[in-house]
This record gives sequence, C-alpha cells and structure tokens, in this order.
Amino acid sequence: MTETPGFRWFRRITLTFLAVFTIMPLYVLVVTSVKPLENVRGLFTWLPDRITFQPYVDMWSTIPLARYLTNSLIVTVTATVLALAIAVLAAYPVARLRFRGKRLFSMTVLSTQMFPGILFLLPLFLMFVQGEQLLGIQLTGSYTGLIITYLTFALPFSIWMLAGYISAIPEGLEEAAMIDGTSRIGALFRVILPVARPGILAVGVFAFITAWGEVLFASVLTDTQTRTLSIGLKLYTSQTDTLWNQLLAASLTISLPVIIAFMLVQRHLVSGLSAGAVK
Repeated sequence: MTETPGFRWFRRITLTFLAVFTIMPLYVLVVTSVKPLENVRGLFTWLPDRITFQPYVDMWSTIPLARYLTNSLIVTVTATVLALAIAVLAAYPVARLRFRGKRLFSMTVLSTQMFPGILFLLPLFLMFVQGEQLLGIQLTGSYTGLIITYLTFALPFSIWMLAGYISAIPEGLEEAAMIDGTSRIGALFRVILPVARPGILAVGVFAFITAWGEVLFASVLTDTQTRTLSIGLKLYTSQTDTLWNQLLAASLTISLPVIIAFMLVQRHLVSGLSAGAVK
C-alpha cells in the first residue's frame, strides 16, 4: 500500500504531538526537581533560574526514604517471584492437560480482572484481621499481608498470559523430551521454561509494576515501619507547605528501577505479551 504525501504529513504531525504531549510532563518533573524551593513556589518557569541538586540530597533526610525504598523492594520482589512461580505451575496444566473444571477455572481466573480493586479492600482487611486472631500471624501492618494482597491481583493475569504463551509452544518439544526419559515436570523445567522466557519476563514486569506503584492497599495494610514508597511520598506534604522539588526528585528516583527493568526486557516484553494474548 502506497503512502500518500498527505497521510505522511498527518502521521508526522500526529506523532510529533503525541511525543510532545508525553515528554512535557517528564520535562516539568525533571526541571522542578532541580529548582530551589523558593523558585518552585512561584509561577512556573520553563527554564530554571538556578540549577541545584540539593533536593536529591535532602530528600533522603526529610523522610526515611531509604526505609520506604527497602520496604517496597522486599514486598515487590517477593510478590513478583511468588507470582511467577505459582503462575507457571498453574498455567502449564491449563495449557497442556485436560481435567474436569478446566474451563470453569479459566473463566474464573479471567473474570476476576473485571472487578475494581477497591471492591476487595474491606473483605481482605476483614479476612486478615480474622486470620491474625485464628493463626496468630500478623497480616496487617506487615510485609506478609501486602505480599498476599499483591498476589491476588497479579496471579489471575499472570496465569492467563502464561497459559496462552505455553499453548503456542509446540507439544512436540515436550514429547521428544519425555521419549528420552524425562518426566512431564522435567520437560516443564528443562524445555518449556527456557522457550517461554519472553512470556515469563513479560509477566514478571507486569507483576513488578503492579506492586511497585500500588497505593490503595498499601495505605491500609501498612504502618510506619512497613510503609512503602507510594505512601511515603505523601510525607513531603505537611499542613502548611509542600516540598515540591524534593517530592519530584524522589518521584523521579523511585521511577528509575521500573524504567531500567522495562528497557532491559522491552524486546522480550513485546513478544511475550503478543504471544500470550493469542489464546
């Protein structure tokens, strides 16, 4: 299909507008983070009068940002690893085996994505309170409760995506491995998992991003010691003032892990999502 000159210019103008629309907030974020606080409080200027990196130094002492960063890493990495492990073990039978209730299980897993997260806030909180009384395990104000919560949201999508990706892998690879004496579990770990690496990476990035920036459940299920970054950033705002330069400097800093992870697995992420969405 030949591209007409009019369509070419339309495409250029549209892409330029979208690029500017996307880059502009990032530019404001970076510029504001290197301004002195007195310059931030006034009318916004596109070019800073004076550049200072002091907000990037002060943001660590204004609030216990390092502790919140550690809490977020513990919760996010643990939830991501558990989500991948459980999703692989659940997606493989859905993709390869025939069992009673398979269709019902698949539809149930997928239907959980229809409901908003706030709908589960009160039920999960009440379940955690009852669990503390029955089991003696602290679930509110601890890493455990937050990790379990993030698993409930990451697992349905992860299972659905990995099941679709594994279904696209030829069954002949497993059959050849089992003919050579490998069990089905051995074929899963030795054959399927290496081939399914793009899909696993895509699911891992999704689970990581979901847990890293979550606010609603973290605000209810954490305390001052287990508070995550998304909640800790609010402490840059007091009743009388907001440290905008430190807030934006901290926001930019905590975004780097997600940006770096996305850039490292971008090629695998695209192929994994497109393959997993086939089924």
